[in-house]
Amino acid sequence: MLRVTDKQLWRRIEHYVTEARLEQDMSQVRIVGIDETSLRRGQDYVTVVHDLDAERLLFSTAGRDHVTVKAFAADLHAHHAHGGTPTAVAHACMDMSAAYLKGVTAYLPEALISYDRFHTVKLASEAMDEVRSAQWKGEATRVREELGELDAKERRSILWAMRRNPSGWSATQTQAMHWLQRANLESARAWRLKMGLREVFSHACSHNDATLASADLERWLSWATRSRLEPFKRLAATLKTHFEAVVRGMLDHRSNAFVEAMNGMMPQAERAARGFRTAANFIAFAYLRLGKLTHLPASPFVAALPKLASVHTHRL
Repeated sequence: MLRVTDKQLWRRIEHYVTEARLEQDMSQVRIVGIDETSLRRGQDYVTVVHDLDAERLLFSTAGRDHVTVKAFAADLHAHHAHGGTPTAVAHACMDMSAAYLKGVTAYLPEALISYDRFHTVKLASEAMDEVRSAQWKGEATRVREELGELDAKERRSILWAMRRNPSGWSATQTQAMHWLQRANLESARAWRLKMGLREVFSHACSHNDATLASADLERWLSWATRSRLEPFKRLAATLKTHFEAVVRGMLDHRSNAFVEAMNGMMPQAERAARGFRTAANFIAFAYLRLGKLTHLPASPFVAALPKLASVHTHRL
C-alpha cells in the first residue's frame, strides 16, 4: 500500500519507538517482573522486564543470561533524567533462573527477590506430570493391572483432572480422581504433594505470617523429601536452596502472572506485525504494543480516516 520495503517500515518503527522510550517516566519503577519468552518455538529467547505496578513492558533484549539484567540496569540508568535508576528497584519477581539471580544480585543491588506462586506451583505440576508419565508407561505388573481397569477416555479424564483445580472438575473427572485415590498409585501421591504445596501458598496468603509460612513450607519439604518420588525430592532440594525467596513470594502476594499474560500476547504482536526477520524487529513491535508509550507521533493517516470511512459507507 505504501510502496516501500518492509525494512524501511521496520526502521521507522524502531526509530519512533526508541524516541518515545527516551521520554518515558521511569521514576516510579519499584517492582519488576523478569522472565523469558521465545521468538520461535523453543529457540531465539529474549528477556522481558515488566513494571508490575504500571503493567507495562519496560525493557527487552535478546538472550536469557545474567548480562540481560545488566543491560536492563544500564537502560534504566539511561533514563536518569526522567527518574530511572537501578538502585530504586525494590523488588524483583522471577523464576528460579540462576542467571537472573546472578544478574539481579549484581546489578539491582537493592531489589529483594521473590519466587512467586505461579512458577513454584508450576514446578510441582511438572514434577507430578513426570511421576505420572513414568508410572503409566512403566512395566510393573500392579500398575498394569490397576490401569487396565480404565479405558482411554477414563485415563484422559484422570490426566486433565490432575492438572485442574478440583472446583473445575466435571462429574467424569471427579469419579476418575476418586478411583485414582483408591488405587493408591504413585500418581495419586504426586497429585497430593502438588495440592499440598498449593495449600501452603493459600495458607500463607490468608494468614500473612512469616513464621507460620516458613513452618508450613518446612513440613511440605520434609514430606516431599520422604516421598520416594525422585521428581519431588529434586524439587524439595531446589526450594530449600531458595527457601527465603520462596517464603517472600508466599507473603508479598506479588506474581509474575501479568508477565506470563504479556508473554502470551507476544504471538499476537507477531501476527499483527505480519512476521518479523530479526529479534530487534520483534522487540520494537513488543514495545509498541505493550510498552504503553505516550510520546509517539500521531498517525499521518488519522485525518483521512473519517473521509475514507464515509466514502466506503456511501459505496455500500
